[in-house]
Amino acid sequence: MKKYFLFILTLVLSLNLYAQENPVKIVFDVTSSNVNVHQAAVRHVKMMSQAYPDSEFEVVMYSGSIDMVLKDKSSVAEDMEELAKNDNITFVVCKGTMKRHKISEDQIIPGVKQVPDGILEIINKQQEGWGYIKEGQ
Repeated sequence: MKKYFLFILTLVLSLNLYAQENPVKIVFDVTSSNVNVHQAAVRHVKMMSQAYPDSEFEVVMYSGSIDMVLKDKSSVAEDMEELAKNDNITFVVCKGTMKRHKISEDQIIPGVKQVPDGILEIINKQQEGWGYIKEGQ
C-alpha cells in the first residue's frame, strides 16, 4: 500500500511539474480607470512572468485605462518600464484612445508600444491562440 501511495504521489507531482513547464500566451485586457486594477494587472503579469519565464504576456490598455500609460499619472510607471524590458512582456496602448484623449507619444511610459486599435489587438491575439484575462472590477 505504501509503495502504491508513493507511486501515485510521484505521478501527480510529475504531472504538476510538466504542466507548469508548458509555455502559455496570455493577453490582459485593461480598460478600467481604477488605480487598483492597474496595480493588480502589473502584479499579475510580474508574478506570472516569473513563474512561467518561457511564456508570453501582453497587456492591452485602452478606454478608461489611459492614465495607466502616462508618465505623470501612472501609479505603475516604474514597474511597467522595468517589465517592458523583458522579451516576453509587452505593454500596448490603443492609438485611438490616445487620439481621443489628445495624448502624444512623449507622454507615454518608455517601453509601451502603440497599436491602432486595442480591441482588434485582443481579437487578433485570441485568434492566434492566446488566452484572455479581463482585468477589472
